[in-house]
Amino acid sequence: MPRHIRQLFSACVATLTISVLMSGCASLPPSCLLPSRMMVSVEMIFGRNIGDRPGISESAFANFVAREITPRFPDGLTVIDGDGQWRDGVRNVDVRERAKVVLITFADGAQKRADLVAIAESYKRQFSQQSVLTKVGNACVSF
Repeated sequence: MPRHIRQLFSACVATLTISVLMSGCASLPPSCLLPSRMMVSVEMIFGRNIGDRPGISESAFANFVAREITPRFPDGLTVIDGDGQWRDGVRNVDVRERAKVVLITFADGAQKRADLVAIAESYKRQFSQQSVLTKVGNACVSF
């Protein structure tokens, strides 16, 4: 066998060997047991203080959900009452406050992810908040 063909063959074998070995390092795509399917699972945590005082009433939050969240996620969501705490880095103090946790599950898409950002920005603007904690992950879901 000519030398250049032998070198080409050796290079191909080396490339294939490395590819096979490296594929063991790659994570497998998650799979769900039927009838579940992979969806995006979101937790959004909305603080209810305005400044140092409770200020966002039940009705004000319900109106926010009806106006900002439900139209973007009409298939459903869950709202849970919570008590939370966080560190205010501006004033260097711990803040404890009532909160609302909104759980949303949806089929992934760029528009839905943009909707999450729009909801958080609207809440911060409307209620003078520093942030809205948004946790996004994947979950096997069945209904």
